[in-house]
Amino acid sequence: MKKVFAVAVFAGMMPFSQAMADQDIGCGLGSMVFAGQEGKVFKVLGATTNGTSGNQTFGITFGTLGCDGNGVITSQEKLAMFIDGNMDNLARDIARGEGETLATLTDVWGMSDEAKAEFNATARNNYASIFASENVTSTDVLANLNTMVADQNTLAAYAL
Repeated sequence: MKKVFAVAVFAGMMPFSQAMADQDIGCGLGSMVFAGQEGKVFKVLGATTNGTSGNQTFGITFGTLGCDGNGVITSQEKLAMFIDGNMDNLARDIARGEGETLATLTDVWGMSDEAKAEFNATARNNYASIFASENVTSTDVLANLNTMVADQNTLAAYAL
């Protein structure tokens, strides 16, 4: 009976495809429960639900809950995750033009040693435009850094 119930639950979840996944909070039960809601409160509630219930692993494994286990993490996603988890340290390092967090960012970005030195100096000189306000998000920082990279002839090859 337990097996029949598990199969029924699993089959019922199959229609929830990748289209259900929220771009900010990812796939999982929180994305489904708060689907269609707007605002930071619902994003935080959805992310908290996804993070505390441990259902994303299930969803990714079985392709349910709006998850797709076949996707590839792109360098842009890696950069976004890194920046999001290291905003304060990254801001400090960019202001100085050097530091461990900045070095790791350029490693994740895949830059050569020559490009890293130029990136660090250019980022330092453009600190005010990278961190344009007190409320800047990690998405904004990545977009601002990418714009900066794209505008530099020697760094343009690293633009996302």
